[in-house]
Amino acid sequence: MTQLKEIEEEIMLLRKSVEAFAKKEIAPFYSRWEKEGVVPRELWKKFGSAGFLCVDIPEKYGGLGAPLSYSATIIDELSRLGFNSISGSLSVHSNIVAHYILSFGTEEQKLRYLSGMATGELISAIAMTEPNAGSDLQGISTSANNNVSTGEYSIDGSKTFITNGQLFDFVVVVAKTNQNVKASKGITLFIVDADTEGVIKGKKLKKMGLHAADTSELIFENVKVPASQILGLLNGGFGALMSELPRERTTLAIGACGAMEGVLDITIEYLHEREAFGKSLSEIQVIRHKIAEMVTEAKVNRAYANHCLNLLEKGELTTADASAAKLSTTEAQGRIVDGCLQLFGGYGYMEEYPISRAYTDARVQRIYGGTSEIMKEIISKDVLGN
Repeated sequence: MTQLKEIEEEIMLLRKSVEAFAKKEIAPFYSRWEKEGVVPRELWKKFGSAGFLCVDIPEKYGGLGAPLSYSATIIDELSRLGFNSISGSLSVHSNIVAHYILSFGTEEQKLRYLSGMATGELISAIAMTEPNAGSDLQGISTSANNNVSTGEYSIDGSKTFITNGQLFDFVVVVAKTNQNVKASKGITLFIVDADTEGVIKGKKLKKMGLHAADTSELIFENVKVPASQILGLLNGGFGALMSELPRERTTLAIGACGAMEGVLDITIEYLHEREAFGKSLSEIQVIRHKIAEMVTEAKVNRAYANHCLNLLEKGELTTADASAAKLSTTEAQGRIVDGCLQLFGGYGYMEEYPISRAYTDARVQRIYGGTSEIMKEIISKDVLGN
């Protein structure tokens, strides 16, 4: 019990540290970054200096060796504060790419990339989605053909919706290395440096929300990489991807909880300040009951997301449970943000109000990391079988 209390106190201190950092280094500039569609590279270095990147990576590789819950707390707090563009970009970097390298990388790859990721000197991305293959990894067409005489692989193809797509220094690329078998048995992960010839950072994509999250197209034209840049096993990429998806989806669930709690905080504050018909909106019964419903839904989802996070830390989280957490929390986030915006009335529709930004930011939560429909299919297969 004493150890648990100490961890809870440390996490609370971490939350306060993230909040203080965000108020100083993010809040004054966030609106401008949203308009510009990107955050400055310098912010990544500041995150690194503050110790907020790759915190659950071992110290040997530049991290802090902290528990997973500490890394999740950083994403959680940034989401609660409404900086969803940044929390998403950091999550891809620290909670997804870093763990692919930690789990499947060679010692040389870990030493080369992870320490730079922890300091913010190296920004990472992952390239899975293709223009004609969204949630279906079986449908990818990007290829990596081996030149037997040189031992190099030549990567050709295009990817889209790449988070950190303009700023990245290296990207983990999903490509087919065996065209004669289905993708689940013939795809491989490659680490590709941004300055490799033939890597083309395409246009920056304009999105409904998450405007400061740098999202782009990515093109590979005869990009030559040595076999030493294979991440994990040749033709073993699909298994690697599947093994890390529970982490990604649990992190998305935690971020969704933070975001919905954050919008409830600003909505409750607004209801106390705003008056209608001679009294505070917080005194009107229909509004009070709506808030009660939304707070209850947020608390229930938080409890399940934390349960899944605990299972993930123990190595016991199943893909189906992670999918259930992602499905439930992101759908709840959409309902709660919509409900809160309604309580703001016409002001909720104005861009200068944070609730408006939270509304447009929330919509993608039910799409990336696997759509809600894909989550339902995974859960139903677990329950009912194929």
